[in-house]
Amino acid sequence: MGTLVRITIFTASAEEAKDAFRAGFDRIRDLDRILSDYQPDSELNRITRTAPGGAVAVSADLFTVLSAAQALADATGGAFDITQGPVVRLWREARKAARLPDRGALAEAAGRSGFRKLRLDPARRTVAFDTAGMALDAGAIGKGYAASEALEVLSARGIRSALVAVSGDLAFSGAPPGQRGWRIRIHALDPGVARVPPVLELTDAAVSTSGSSEQHLDTGGRRYSHIIDPASGMGLVDDLTVTVIARHGLDADGLDTAVSVLGRDRGLALIESRSAAALIIERTPGGETVQVSSRFAQLAARALSPSH
Repeated sequence: MGTLVRITIFTASAEEAKDAFRAGFDRIRDLDRILSDYQPDSELNRITRTAPGGAVAVSADLFTVLSAAQALADATGGAFDITQGPVVRLWREARKAARLPDRGALAEAAGRSGFRKLRLDPARRTVAFDTAGMALDAGAIGKGYAASEALEVLSARGIRSALVAVSGDLAFSGAPPGQRGWRIRIHALDPGVARVPPVLELTDAAVSTSGSSEQHLDTGGRRYSHIIDPASGMGLVDDLTVTVIARHGLDADGLDTAVSVLGRDRGLALIESRSAAALIIERTPGGETVQVSSRFAQLAARALSPSH
């Protein structure tokens, strides 16, 4: 899926660790063959070539990811949209060329996008597209799913303490030996400014972070994020860093992107409607502001309490 994967585990022996690592990375490899839009022969890319002619049966993993993506698209009015592949690919080329995509090309790509043009049949586990030339991009949800799925493989092998990191998407189980939890850095701000601790000790959860700090296009005095607003086809210009904590990476990964597109207020409302926690850092010429959801505030308060 165009990124690196790191697995950390605690086991009783090196042999047990070796077997666990192999199983975890095998699961990641299989999901990469299903979900990566960087691989021309991935299942994700194959169905866009065949499904316009009719419904196509897909694997359980791909259907799970597509179903979650469509549910989030419905909940956000299309602010999250896995069908933005044609637009996303134009922006990838634009970042390489260091110039904005051609507006005509963006309009044409947008015409081949739109979550309502993707149709799923749960009874038959099939996928169909209303428009030819569509392309899917699971990068905003697939990495979190892969992290949690690899973690489940490790747990099934009896590994009680493990962390899987797929770029900025983390999934982890029980605490490392002698610790209260995995020490997860949430932000790098001055704690006095942020009013929340920079590190949380967490167990049995997933954490995903999105923002424009690593992938962006700077041109014309503006910074355009790699995160696309489906309504305009443009990269986001608001400088938001969104961190979401949820039980499963499928939820955390999709929500951090959805919140980025919706913006602070609508994004927090979305988080409050879910079993998730969120930290939103907004940077403007006037400085940095921090907003947290109610569940995140509880986690922060617990981290700051003397008994903890």
